[in-house]
Amino acid sequence: MAILIDENTRVLVQGATGSVGSFQTQIMQEYGTKIVAGVTPGKGGRKLHGILIYDLVEEAVQGQQVDAVISFVPARFAKDAAIEVIGSGIRLLVLTAEGIPEQDVLIVLRYAAIKGATVLGPDTPGVISPGKCKLGVHPHTMFMGGPVGIVSKSGSLSYEVGRVLTKNGVGQSTVVGIGGGPIWGLSQEAVLEMFEKDPETEVIVLLGEVGGRQEHDAARFISQYMNKPVIALIVGRTAPEGAQMGHAGAIIEGEEGTAASKIAALEKAGAMIAKSSLDIPELIKKIGA
Repeated sequence: MAILIDENTRVLVQGATGSVGSFQTQIMQEYGTKIVAGVTPGKGGRKLHGILIYDLVEEAVQGQQVDAVISFVPARFAKDAAIEVIGSGIRLLVLTAEGIPEQDVLIVLRYAAIKGATVLGPDTPGVISPGKCKLGVHPHTMFMGGPVGIVSKSGSLSYEVGRVLTKNGVGQSTVVGIGGGPIWGLSQEAVLEMFEKDPETEVIVLLGEVGGRQEHDAARFISQYMNKPVIALIVGRTAPEGAQMGHAGAIIEGEEGTAASKIAALEKAGAMIAKSSLDIPELIKKIGA
């Protein structure tokens, strides 16, 4: 079944004719993702990689069934583009842009909550259900289908863990990159809940880092509601307070932002703690998945 996307997901690409959008559209198509339309204002009526480009999302949804949108629109235009998607009734938006003003992100997330839409990101690599659908920039050769769900703040860390698991013959159900923050749409906790309900996912790998308190919220959810085993890897153990690692969401502010506090909370909640990506396949084998 996977979460968020599957082999039947019909996708619209926003910003499809830009250099990044065009390149990633072709890669997603080659992977098997069902891309049914693209949108770039002023370029409606053209075709790109065999798909029709529309000027507006509302025009695209009149001619196509659209289940999800991936946006490659630059940060300064991302808010208006996202509002257009959500207002058209589409239920999943993957927001890849980095550096969207925080006020803009808050407006988008509030509107999504009102309309019942799900926003993944911003600053996300996207989501991949190996062998079924890829909605983002994950290097798909690092992943294969199987029973392990992955949720990660860091795109590069999720790629590395996928590579290690695949090399060891351990496949993945869905790999979700929630993005770099500091404000997120989908949270680790929300993705954990989806994996808990997904019959194809037997083990969950949570990949966290310093900064923020999401891992503490995830730990509380694990202790109260999860029956499936969770393996956690938190990077940045030696980072001092005030340090920023990688992106805006990885700034250590206070005790709860440290790797040590997050590891302690997750371990107390019952998660198995990995010290490196290489530990994860061995922990999965101990579980028997």
